[in-house]
Amino acid sequence: MHEHTVERDGRQLHVVEDGLPEGWPVVVHHGTPGAPLLWPTWSDDARRRGIRLLGVARPGYARSTRLPGRSVADIAADVAAVADALGIDRFATWGVSGGGPHALACAALLPGRVTAVASLGGLAPWDAPGFDVLDGMREDNVAELVAARQGAEALNPLLQPTATAMATADRQDLIDQLDGFLDEADAQVARTGFGGPLVDGIRAGLRPGLDGWSDDDLALVRPWGFDLAAITCPVGVWHGKQDAMVPAAHADWLAATLRAERIDLPPTDGHLAVLAHRVTDVHAWLLQHQ
Repeated sequence: MHEHTVERDGRQLHVVEDGLPEGWPVVVHHGTPGAPLLWPTWSDDARRRGIRLLGVARPGYARSTRLPGRSVADIAADVAAVADALGIDRFATWGVSGGGPHALACAALLPGRVTAVASLGGLAPWDAPGFDVLDGMREDNVAELVAARQGAEALNPLLQPTATAMATADRQDLIDQLDGFLDEADAQVARTGFGGPLVDGIRAGLRPGLDGWSDDDLALVRPWGFDLAAITCPVGVWHGKQDAMVPAAHADWLAATLRAERIDLPPTDGHLAVLAHRVTDVHAWLLQHQ
């Protein structure tokens, strides 16, 4: 694994790279909260398939400089700067959970450069016509997004206890405690070895504080800053039917609105299972659109 620091407009962007150096570039957008840690199963699959896998930390996470007041759309210019710095012209992209909208932003705002985009357990826009983004969502996720609508003053005190625990608690204790924060479908995935990478990613992302997480939430409940109709490249949607963090109705809305070419809704998967077990399918599909 290699790490890069890309300078843009006086800010630093933290980039992680793995897979095959001369392979087809695929940019990964991490979840909320999170960091550009590429899980070993993803990197192994990337090497087998000939993919150059790149993770980019959004502003405020890990070693990426914060950009106060950022919108979802702002990620596109950052990713373009990373691609330029690394000598990449065209690339595919996927994002998971809160990273899903950011992957879609790149597809909409970098036409001709993004060859295909996939959303994994991703959210629909807060202002999606005729759609209630909170319907069926876990109570703690609802509370987080409702607080974000009220602003940072309401949101940050809600996030701070988790951020503090991630910074101070023992790693194994945090892994052991995941059961209390996950529905059974996701808890089973965490117990099979994916709890460690999940905790590691959140800890790494929140190392500088909770700004990245807070700014993500605030951006997700405001207008995203781009038109979904501007996406002309192939779109894929992967989403677990048992997902309670981001209910599968979000996938239905996105797939219909974006006229997705590939739709995969595993009936027994939750939020984490898509992340843990479906990325290989995503990579195979993205490679069909080089």
